Amino acid sequence: MTNASFPASPRTVAIIQARMASSRLPGKVLLDISGAPMLARVIERTRRAKNISETVVATTTDPGDDLVRAFCQERGYPCYRGSTFDVLDRYYQAARLYNADIIVRITADCPLIDPELIDQIVGAFIGTNCDFAANRLPPPWGRTYPIGLDIEVCSFAGLELAWAEAVLPHQREHVMPFFYEQPDRFRILMMNHPIDYGSLRWTVDTADDLELLRQIFAHFGSRNNFSWLEVLDLFQRLPDLAQINAQVRHKDYRATDERGFPAK
Repeated sequence: MTNASFPASPRTVAIIQARMASSRLPGKVLLDISGAPMLARVIERTRRAKNISETVVATTTDPGDDLVRAFCQERGYPCYRGSTFDVLDRYYQAARLYNADIIVRITADCPLIDPELIDQIVGAFIGTNCDFAANRLPPPWGRTYPIGLDIEVCSFAGLELAWAEAVLPHQREHVMPFFYEQPDRFRILMMNHPIDYGSLRWTVDTADDLELLRQIFAHFGSRNNFSWLEVLDLFQRLPDLAQINAQVRHKDYRATDERGFPAK
């Protein structure tokens, strides 16, 4: 498979998956980070990307996510509600509803997501005519960008194919493994940084992660437009920051929420 031809100005929709029922830090997407809910941080930073036509929150129909829907309505953020555990279906339905030519997958626990990095990956995706592009993948690819800057890109045609054919629970819950688990079938573009910073952890899964992100944002005052390279400079000047969540282990990408996909 190769990318379908895109219009001169393709409609690129960033879809941010968000729900309240985090297993390690419930309600994390609406927790405060330096005066703003984490979800607002993610949305506003994503919206600054020049290659993004629209930014949409994809939450669930679970009653617990009424809070996410209400937050989006209050702020005027587009919001789609879909399957709780079949996140691939949630993405597909949201992408179809918002007429996406290109889909950018972002998660709501990445408040340092970088708009310039989004633009770079979307531009490379279009320019290379690949089927899937990302700046982090599981082994053997690995990662060179900090955890928390994760960006994945595919076409609507590709997403529709994955939606129709993916059957494994982790492929449904984590949206994009259908592509990178079949490198002989799909053209995969992995964007790497020349220096490996993949051991840094800037995402929010635990209370320690949240404390780190709150300290990072506090260093930048009221700004929300600082880049990931400015955060990197901060870590190089204050190396003790990395110790705040150094003991947290990242989940395997094949792990699924047993509430939705019970182990057999």
